[in-house]
Amino acid sequence: MNSSVLFGIASITYMLTMAVYVAYLILKKEVIGKVASWAVISGFVCHTVAFLLRWAEFSNSFELGFFHSIPITNLYESLLFFAWCIILGNIYIERRYKTKFLGAFLTAIAGMAVAFVDTVGAAKGIQPLVPALKSNWLLAHATMSFVAYSAFSLSFVAAVLHLASLRLPRKNGVYIFWTVALGTFVFITLLIFGDFAAAMSAKAVEGTYKPLYYTFKKMSTGGIFGVFAVYVLFCAVSWILGGRLANLMDRFELNGKMMEELTYKMVSVGFPIFTVGGLIFGAVWADKAWGRYWAWDPKETWALITWLIYAFYLHARYVKEWTGARASAVAVAGFICTIFTYVGVNLLISGLHSYGGL
Repeated sequence: MNSSVLFGIASITYMLTMAVYVAYLILKKEVIGKVASWAVISGFVCHTVAFLLRWAEFSNSFELGFFHSIPITNLYESLLFFAWCIILGNIYIERRYKTKFLGAFLTAIAGMAVAFVDTVGAAKGIQPLVPALKSNWLLAHATMSFVAYSAFSLSFVAAVLHLASLRLPRKNGVYIFWTVALGTFVFITLLIFGDFAAAMSAKAVEGTYKPLYYTFKKMSTGGIFGVFAVYVLFCAVSWILGGRLANLMDRFELNGKMMEELTYKMVSVGFPIFTVGGLIFGAVWADKAWGRYWAWDPKETWALITWLIYAFYLHARYVKEWTGARASAVAVAGFICTIFTYVGVNLLISGLHSYGGL
C-alpha cells in the first residue's frame, strides 16, 4: 500500500469524523464523542504512516539525503502536512482542555486542506526538486511556516467561539464580521467537500471530473452570480443564527474566557515560529538561493502583512491590554490573511514562491 492510498483513507476519515463531531454536538451522547475521538486518532495514525511513506518514496526516487527529502515541496504535500498539524492540535486540545467542541471545526479545516488538492487540480505525483529547494533550509523554513499556519488555524476557531460567547447585538460591526467569516468558512467547506465527493465518484468514469477551480474560471457571468447569491445566503443565515452558537457552547459548559485564552496561546505559539521560520529563515534562504534577502515577491509581501496583523494582536494584548471582541476580531482577520498568504497567492498571483503543478 502506497502513501497516496493512506492519505486518501485519512482524508475520508477526517470528513466522516467531522460528521460524528457534529452529531455529538447535536445529540450530546458521550458514546458518540468517544467514537469521534478514536476516529480522529485513527485518521491521524494513518496520516502519519502515509507521510513517512511519502518521505521514504521521495528519498528513494531521487537518492536525496534525509533533510532534502521531507515531502512538503509542493501544494499537495504542504496541504497534507498542514492538515496533519491541525489534527495533532485537535488531539492536544481535547486532552488538555477536556472538550470535544472544537473537533467539528478543526476536522473540517483538515478535511478541507486535503480535499482542496482535488478542487484546484494540484499534482499529486512525486516531482523532482528545483535547484533552489535542494537545501537544508527547506526543512527549517517550510516546516516551521506550516506549523505556524496550523497554530493560527487553531486560534481562528477559538476566536470565533469566543466572539460567539459574547452575544453581541446583530448590528454590531464585530458580530457582522465574525458571522460573515463563519458563513464563508461553512460555505467553502461544503463546496470543497462536495467537489471532493464528485471527484471520488468520477474515478469510476475516467475523464468525467474537472477540478472546481477551473470550472469557476470558465463559468459564465450568470453562474458566478448564482454562486455568489448562495454564498450571501450562507452569510445571512450565519448572521441570523450566530447567537445560537453561544447557546450550544453553554450546553457543553464551554467557557468563552477559556476560548479567548486559547486564542492568545495559539497566536503566542505561532507568531515566534512564523517570525523565525517564515521570515528570518526564509530571508536567509532567499539570499543563498537568489542573492537577496528580500524582493517584495507576492508571497513575501503577504507573509509580512500576516506578521504585522499578529504582531498588532500581541502588541494590543500586551501594551494596550486589549481583551474581548476587538482582540479576537484581529485574530480572525489574521487567519483570513494567513490563508490568502498560504493558498491564495499561489493560485491568483505568480511569483518566485509558486509551488506545485495544477
